[in-house]
Amino acid sequence: MLHAKIIDLSKEKIKPENAEDFIASSKFGASIVFYGTVRENNENQKVTGITYDSHDQLVIKSFKEIYNEADKKLNIKDKSVFIEHVKGYVELGEVSIIIAVACPHRSEAYDLSRFIIEEIKKRSPIWKKEHYKNKESEWLKGNPIQPN
Repeated sequence: MLHAKIIDLSKEKIKPENAEDFIASSKFGASIVFYGTVRENNENQKVTGITYDSHDQLVIKSFKEIYNEADKKLNIKDKSVFIEHVKGYVELGEVSIIIAVACPHRSEAYDLSRFIIEEIKKRSPIWKKEHYKNKESEWLKGNPIQPN
């Protein structure tokens, strides 16, 4: 099972209870919820917020591909995965991404959660512009989209 979505902040916000409800099941013995938040410092700059932009259709496609790859690389067939990422301006300390996974065993849940976030950072067309305390802002270099 996979739920994948880009949240447009002008319309809604990430709700952790949606992720927790989606992965809740007595057939799983382990669940992990990962929150990515806006931190106050990056490369000696005081960050006040981040604006995220994305190619929504390609992001959803990449989330699905990552989910399917987990079957092959991690051999975790029985799992539930919830992924949401924001689009728009996110303030300091706010959640920009949530990844919730549930698996039969804790080692699988840890491996799956880590695999998903690392692959999203490498492959999903999501761009971020950091805003700094000195009123400047900058689009950050990301990873180039890599072929599988």
